[in-house]
Amino acid sequence: MKPTIWQRFTAPLIEPYARYQHADVLHAIRLGSAVLIALVVNEFTNLPHGEWTTITVFVILGLLQYQGAIYTKAKERILGTILGVGVGLSFLWLIQDIGGWLWLYYALIGIISGIIGYVAVKQLGYIGLLTGITMLMIVSSPDHTNIAQDGLYRAFNILLGAGVAVAATLILPLKSTLMWRFLLASNLETCSNLYAGVGNHIDAEVLVPKPFKFSKATSLSSLTYPASRSVPDTPVNKSLVKALQKINKRLLAVRPHIAATASESGIDKETLETIQRTHRNIIGTIDLLLSAAPRLANIEIDDENHILLIHYQHELTQAMQHMAAVLRSPNDEVFRPITRITVSEYPSVENLGFEWQGYFWLTQTLQVQLQGLSDLLQETKLQWFAASGLRYQRREQRRIEHKGSETDLHL
Repeated sequence: MKPTIWQRFTAPLIEPYARYQHADVLHAIRLGSAVLIALVVNEFTNLPHGEWTTITVFVILGLLQYQGAIYTKAKERILGTILGVGVGLSFLWLIQDIGGWLWLYYALIGIISGIIGYVAVKQLGYIGLLTGITMLMIVSSPDHTNIAQDGLYRAFNILLGAGVAVAATLILPLKSTLMWRFLLASNLETCSNLYAGVGNHIDAEVLVPKPFKFSKATSLSSLTYPASRSVPDTPVNKSLVKALQKINKRLLAVRPHIAATASESGIDKETLETIQRTHRNIIGTIDLLLSAAPRLANIEIDDENHILLIHYQHELTQAMQHMAAVLRSPNDEVFRPITRITVSEYPSVENLGFEWQGYFWLTQTLQVQLQGLSDLLQETKLQWFAASGLRYQRREQRRIEHKGSETDLHL
């Protein structure tokens, strides 16, 4: 059933996947709302240096869209501010009784600043930077009484701004775990479409529909044959190039979500890195398969291996689509075995030409990579489902119950 205009309009407010598709627009709305809230808070409290509230909101939310990253940034800003206030007030207490040892006071500030900088580079990063900035806001003026008050007001407004930024994440929340899942799902679906396009150069009418038309000169890596092969000049396939650009963009976009997803879900960062590496390897293998496809267009293959090729094409394409669907909406589905096909049952493959043997080897490699990814996703499914948000879990649970199905996913 085609969604109504109202359903399409409200989808980003209800469906996480629709929210993911409009993440940039929703981020702009949320940032604007948070700044307005901070301005209202400033008017209500009327505290000196209230501009730091809105500045903090923009610093935390300006370049960050997702809850995990925002919470991490806010926590670092709060900790850095509190530590800086503590160190700064300690220096003000020290200077009261330092007498003629003022040089020691400034020497200590320099030493502590150096230590903060060293630790910031090694470990604390943004926390260390803010600790030093807040400390210097308090101690770096001859009028210590007023500068201390100003520094404390700034620190309080920073804490207030961090609170507003964190609260704003509840407006149209964008969780890193969900975004990690949806980016991976979108890439698997696009890879499935690209892999289906391999069949355009194989004479098999029963293959799944092919969305891309390859020219003989088209390949993923070079988009042309080596100079040793004589092929006519044909235009580059624009739809293929666009699909590849989207895949690479999403692959890069997954990277910033790994740390936040590990924090939200409790999945080992090493496991997420393995998933990311397998994700990247799948894209590389499909790159090689698509690069090899045009070379096979005019190379004959016997009927038995032709059938094997068709089965592989169908099952691996369906496997990627299935994984993408479960990542988007787990409901009662599981990550099933990729395929039960084994090349050892087709000894005639050994009699094929070099090009076809290489193609089957790449296909087996893709099969192993997809199975590895499927196993990793199944092993971690309970964790990334639980980290996807309570509202999302309840909606999926209702969907499962409505279908009358059972599931291993529990609230």
